Amino acid sequence: MHRVVILALDGVPPFELGIPSRVFGNARGPGGQPLYETVVCTADGRPVSSDAGFTVTPAAGPEALEAADTVIIPPTDAMRELARGGTLPVALAEALGRIRPGARLVSICTGSYVLAAAGMLDDRPATTHWLKAEEFRRAFPRVKLDEDVLFVDDGDVLTSAGVAAGVDLCLHLVRRDHGSAVANLTARLCVVPPWREGGQAQYIARPVPQPSLATTSDTRAWAMERLHEPISLPELAAHARMSLRTFTRRFRDEVGTTPGQWLTAQRLELAKQLLETSDLPVDLVALRSGFGSGNSLRQHMRAAFDVSPIAYRRTFRRTPPVAVA
Repeated sequence: MHRVVILALDGVPPFELGIPSRVFGNARGPGGQPLYETVVCTADGRPVSSDAGFTVTPAAGPEALEAADTVIIPPTDAMRELARGGTLPVALAEALGRIRPGARLVSICTGSYVLAAAGMLDDRPATTHWLKAEEFRRAFPRVKLDEDVLFVDDGDVLTSAGVAAGVDLCLHLVRRDHGSAVANLTARLCVVPPWREGGQAQYIARPVPQPSLATTSDTRAWAMERLHEPISLPELAAHARMSLRTFTRRFRDEVGTTPGQWLTAQRLELAKQLLETSDLPVDLVALRSGFGSGNSLRQHMRAAFDVSPIAYRRTFRRTPPVAVA
């Protein structure tokens, strides 16, 4: 069983601390068996303070890191000192030194400060909370920071933005490990959206429309039922009963991307699910996901994921294919 160890540090927010246990704890295999073991530890085995006024007592000390397949670092108060050029506390540095080579490293929100201070993000792409971007960039100039995304997957090191982006990243890891079907069921059990692309904008200026304004949510639901059909921007605007200009502006305000980009992302998600769960030929997967031709699907998957449909199917299929009418 994949072992996930969450390293809790002083000042940890309870919400972010609980995300990995909740998401990975709900991931189940075809027979209902748990796919991950999660353990909370601290750098010295002692309780740490939370930012909610209570103390967190860990289940383990730093020795738990030695057997970790994935290590997750939630936000911490230590970021304040690290941002001023401080060094990692001795106990924390020693704890990080226990992580075995090949273990996957993950940070949620300002947990990225710890990875950066340890040199684990040098010359690598990463993200953190958008509000801390300038401070982070000054403190760690070698990190290729992108504060405009929800999370960054750089293979064995992954970083996420603030709060709910940690949920997105954990679900992304479940999807990467076990495929879309398991990740989608995990999301349903957690009652959260099953998928938000890591490149989606972190900060949307107006995520909740004013009550007096029409929204694009009904039109998005309408489009999701018709991904296999050609859908133009004028058709989307007409369904929403808005002008093209108003619809485009409101869509970006609510979703953080353009209608065209969103539509392509949803079609790619559908294509990935079909590749993972069926034996449909690539050309038919392309038709059912709205790309029209296998060549178009290949081009879009190459651009988005740097992988071909066949290679994706070979890598991410985790369950026997099902018949698709």
